[in-house]
Amino acid sequence: MKKSTVKRQIMWGDLDSLGVVFYPRYYEWIDASGHLFFQSLNLDLVSLWKERGIIFGLLETGCQYHLPGRYSEWIEIVTYIGDISDKTVVLKHDISRISDKAHMAEGFEKRICLNVTDPLFFKAVDIPKDILGILSNAKSCH
Repeated sequence: MKKSTVKRQIMWGDLDSLGVVFYPRYYEWIDASGHLFFQSLNLDLVSLWKERGIIFGLLETGCQYHLPGRYSEWIEIVTYIGDISDKTVVLKHDISRISDKAHMAEGFEKRICLNVTDPLFFKAVDIPKDILGILSNAKSCH
Protein backbone atom coordinates (compact mmCIF):
# COMPACT_ATOMS: atom_id res chain seq x y z
CA MET A 1 0.00 0.00 0.00
CA LYS A 2 1.39 3.39 -1.01
CA LYS A 3 1.65 5.86 1.86
CA SER A 4 2.84 9.42 2.07
CA THR A 5 4.04 11.08 5.25
CA VAL A 6 3.97 14.72 6.28
CA LYS A 7 5.89 15.88 9.34
CA ARG A 8 5.11 19.16 11.02
CA GLN A 9 5.48 20.95 14.31
CA ILE A 10 2.44 22.13 16.22
CA MET A 11 2.65 25.91 16.40
CA TRP A 12 1.13 28.48 18.76
CA GLY A 13 -1.50 29.44 16.17
CA ASP A 14 -2.72 25.82 16.04
CA LEU A 15 -3.91 25.93 19.66
CA ASP A 16 -7.21 26.80 21.30
CA SER A 17 -7.60 28.70 24.57
CA LEU A 18 -6.90 25.51 26.58
CA GLY A 19 -3.52 25.02 24.91
CA VAL A 20 -4.45 22.00 22.76
CA VAL A 21 -4.78 21.80 18.99
CA PHE A 22 -7.98 23.54 17.85
CA TYR A 23 -9.97 20.83 16.04
CA PRO A 24 -10.32 22.65 12.66
CA ARG A 25 -6.52 22.49 12.34
CA TYR A 26 -6.74 18.71 12.00
CA TYR A 27 -9.02 19.20 9.00
CA GLU A 28 -6.56 21.68 7.46
CA TRP A 29 -3.73 19.17 7.93
CA ILE A 30 -5.83 16.31 6.55
CA ASP A 31 -6.81 18.31 3.47
CA ALA A 32 -3.22 19.38 2.78
CA SER A 33 -1.96 15.82 3.31
CA GLY A 34 -4.57 14.54 0.85
CA HIS A 35 -3.38 16.94 -1.83
CA LEU A 36 0.23 15.91 -1.16
CA PHE A 37 -0.78 12.25 -1.42
CA PHE A 38 -2.22 12.86 -4.90
CA GLN A 39 1.04 14.63 -5.81
CA SER A 40 3.04 11.63 -4.58
CA LEU A 41 1.14 9.60 -7.21
CA ASN A 42 2.00 12.18 -9.90
CA LEU A 43 -1.63 13.25 -9.99
CA ASP A 44 -1.56 17.04 -10.08
CA LEU A 45 -5.04 18.15 -9.05
CA VAL A 46 -4.64 21.58 -10.68
CA SER A 47 -3.65 19.99 -14.00
CA LEU A 48 -6.59 17.58 -13.82
CA TRP A 49 -8.88 20.57 -13.35
CA LYS A 50 -7.37 22.71 -16.11
CA GLU A 51 -6.61 20.01 -18.68
CA ARG A 52 -9.34 17.43 -18.11
CA GLY A 53 -12.11 19.36 -16.40
CA ILE A 54 -12.29 17.10 -13.36
CA ILE A 55 -11.66 17.53 -9.67
CA PHE A 56 -11.85 15.28 -6.64
CA GLY A 57 -14.36 17.19 -4.54
CA LEU A 58 -14.83 16.58 -0.86
CA LEU A 59 -17.96 14.52 -0.25
CA GLU A 60 -17.49 13.57 3.41
CA THR A 61 -14.85 13.98 6.09
CA GLY A 62 -14.35 12.99 9.69
CA CYS A 63 -11.82 12.74 12.47
CA GLN A 64 -11.58 10.80 15.72
CA TYR A 65 -9.38 12.28 18.43
CA HIS A 66 -7.47 10.07 20.84
CA LEU A 67 -4.84 12.34 22.42
CA PRO A 68 -4.50 16.13 22.45
CA GLY A 69 -1.78 17.82 20.45
CA ARG A 70 0.29 20.37 22.36
CA TYR A 71 2.51 23.31 21.49
CA SER A 72 5.87 22.49 19.85
CA GLU A 73 5.23 18.74 19.50
CA TRP A 74 6.29 17.19 16.25
CA ILE A 75 3.66 15.06 14.53
CA GLU A 76 3.46 12.97 11.42
CA ILE A 77 0.45 12.45 9.21
CA VAL A 78 0.47 9.20 7.24
CA THR A 79 -1.96 9.15 4.31
CA TYR A 80 -3.11 6.14 2.28
CA ILE A 81 -6.10 4.88 0.32
CA GLY A 82 -8.79 3.22 2.39
CA ASP A 83 -11.29 2.45 -0.36
CA ILE A 84 -11.99 3.09 -4.04
CA SER A 85 -15.21 2.84 -6.03
CA ASP A 86 -16.17 3.89 -9.57
CA LYS A 87 -16.66 7.52 -8.56
CA THR A 88 -15.03 7.90 -5.13
CA VAL A 89 -11.78 7.44 -3.28
CA VAL A 90 -11.43 7.40 0.51
CA LEU A 91 -8.16 8.68 1.93
CA LYS A 92 -7.21 7.72 5.49
CA HIS A 93 -4.94 9.88 7.64
CA ASP A 94 -3.21 8.57 10.77
CA ILE A 95 -1.81 11.34 12.98
CA SER A 96 0.85 10.42 15.54
CA ARG A 97 3.25 12.17 17.86
CA ILE A 98 6.77 11.50 16.60
CA SER A 99 8.52 11.41 20.00
CA ASP A 100 6.69 8.32 21.28
CA LYS A 101 4.63 7.23 18.24
CA ALA A 102 1.42 7.84 20.22
CA HIS A 103 -1.65 7.68 17.98
CA MET A 104 -3.32 11.07 18.37
CA ALA A 105 -6.07 11.11 15.75
CA GLU A 106 -7.36 9.39 12.66
CA GLY A 107 -9.18 11.17 9.90
CA PHE A 108 -10.67 10.39 6.53
CA GLU A 109 -11.76 12.15 3.38
CA LYS A 110 -14.22 10.71 0.90
CA ARG A 111 -13.59 12.45 -2.42
CA ILE A 112 -15.79 12.20 -5.49
CA CYS A 113 -14.70 12.65 -9.09
CA LEU A 114 -16.58 15.61 -10.57
CA ASN A 115 -16.82 16.98 -14.09
CA VAL A 116 -16.51 20.75 -13.57
CA THR A 117 -16.40 21.92 -17.17
CA ASP A 118 -19.68 23.78 -16.53
CA PRO A 119 -19.06 25.86 -13.38
CA LEU A 120 -22.79 26.11 -12.71
CA PHE A 121 -23.43 22.37 -12.89
CA PHE A 122 -20.94 19.94 -11.39
CA LYS A 123 -21.61 16.31 -12.24
CA ALA A 124 -20.31 13.16 -10.54
CA VAL A 125 -18.49 10.99 -13.08
CA ASP A 126 -16.58 7.73 -13.06
CA ILE A 127 -12.93 8.14 -12.22
CA PRO A 128 -11.10 7.98 -15.58
CA LYS A 129 -9.54 4.55 -16.19
CA ASP A 130 -5.94 5.81 -16.19
CA ILE A 131 -6.43 7.57 -12.84
CA LEU A 132 -8.38 4.63 -11.40
CA GLY A 133 -5.43 2.42 -12.36
CA ILE A 134 -2.98 4.68 -10.52
CA LEU A 135 -5.21 4.77 -7.42
CA SER A 136 -5.79 1.00 -7.52
CA ASN A 137 -2.05 0.34 -7.80
CA ALA A 138 -1.41 2.69 -4.88
CA LYS A 139 -3.93 0.82 -2.75
CA SER A 140 -2.52 -2.61 -3.52
CA CYS A 141 1.24 -1.99 -3.93
CA HIS A 142 3.55 -3.59 -1.37
